[in-house]
Amino acid sequence: MTPSSRHTSLHPHIHVPTSKLWPLALGGITAARSPPWSCPNPKTTGLGGGATSPQCHVPSASCPPALAMAGLLQALVRASEKAADIARLCRREQPLFQLLVAEKTGPDRNQRFLQDFKTLADVLIQEVIKHDLGKEFPELQGHIHGEESNEFRSPEGETVTVQVCATPGDTAALLLAVLAPEREASELLSDAVHRDVALADAALAGVELSIPPQDLAIWIDPIDSTNEYIRGSEDVSPIDGIAPAGLCSALVLIGAYNRRTGCPVLGVINEPFFRRDSVTHRYRHHRQHRGGRDRTGACTEGPHPRRWQGRYHWGVAYGDTRLSSLSPPGPSLVPRVVLSRAEAPAVRAALQPLCGGRLLFASGAGYKLLCVILGLADVYVLSEGSTFAWDACAPHAILRALGGGIVALTGALQARRAGSTGTPPELVYNRPIDGADGAERWANCGGLVAYVDPQHLEAVLATLDAVPGL
Repeated sequence: MTPSSRHTSLHPHIHVPTSKLWPLALGGITAARSPPWSCPNPKTTGLGGGATSPQCHVPSASCPPALAMAGLLQALVRASEKAADIARLCRREQPLFQLLVAEKTGPDRNQRFLQDFKTLADVLIQEVIKHDLGKEFPELQGHIHGEESNEFRSPEGETVTVQVCATPGDTAALLLAVLAPEREASELLSDAVHRDVALADAALAGVELSIPPQDLAIWIDPIDSTNEYIRGSEDVSPIDGIAPAGLCSALVLIGAYNRRTGCPVLGVINEPFFRRDSVTHRYRHHRQHRGGRDRTGACTEGPHPRRWQGRYHWGVAYGDTRLSSLSPPGPSLVPRVVLSRAEAPAVRAALQPLCGGRLLFASGAGYKLLCVILGLADVYVLSEGSTFAWDACAPHAILRALGGGIVALTGALQARRAGSTGTPPELVYNRPIDGADGAERWANCGGLVAYVDPQHLEAVLATLDAVPGL
């Protein structure tokens, strides 16, 4: 896209059909080495939380006519693809999968490592994204943030800082310090970390934007819906197009926001487990007892289930520019609302008549937000403060690119009761919650409502206005 492609209408959109499908097994990747880089500790200023802002308009006239943000968009997509490859690798390769599903409690856990392997998988993906983006855009270093600490305890009790080292051998040695004695697992992960992703996406390569990366910061959710990633079924039948649970709800989320305003401006959502491919492969023989099944039920020899294919989506909402790999979903006369099954009974009871007596349910905050983005649902409502900045930043940017947004439920209802008739303030991502500790500093504590059509937002708020306690 060229700068002349921008619009200034109320809900301008430019849509580039590039929700790409990619083969698995580290497909589309060429071998390369990453130079050494040490991730600085996340700063506590200029980060995102559950705060809201009356507007998310960032004047673009002051930005130099550079293509820096277009390059950043492509870098975020590449990072999401590498993250997806690692996520699939951990499920596919037996030395990694055995660690992924293992329950380590009590003395056995202490003898192996302090955190479960699933935590290491999360952290490693997070640190790979930090490394790759920081290498290409040094001005982002110190402004790329995620949920997980990258410090682990080795079996000997020493602190190990997980990061990408100068060579695959060095990275494997570092991982072995945490995973000892799992040498093969360490080497498999290191090989994936040090491969570069090559994108064959002509439409994405043609995007031109003007925003300096030094104005931005990044929120990462390396594996959203971790429980479904670890334990989720691989073959869950969708209901009205939405999978109520399962592996497909595990996503990689990378969002960029304006450091000054906190408004989300760029988002990438990667679905590592979108669908199976049509080719049958065989397992590599890692286990000693061939031809049987291990205790996870995975075949150690013989036909391998069809491998997973992933896809990605992206969106940009900056100033008057709206770009997306998706088109806005079509209008729906009766709002379709997606909820968590743990949603408060009073909220469910209030929304059911609005939705024609039918509510939708799904696992994972990121997946429910994606359902709205894809038009499988019109609104996602959450009345509790159980999501965080890293859950919402990337989907929020895509929703804004499609003409929608995410508002804090409590704040929107308060504004409505105070007589405000305008669009409620949207979530921003640079304001920690005063007095909160740890991850709670970045909680969306007022709940949220995600939408594409403002009329659906208004209908939901009008319905929930009468619910006691909201």
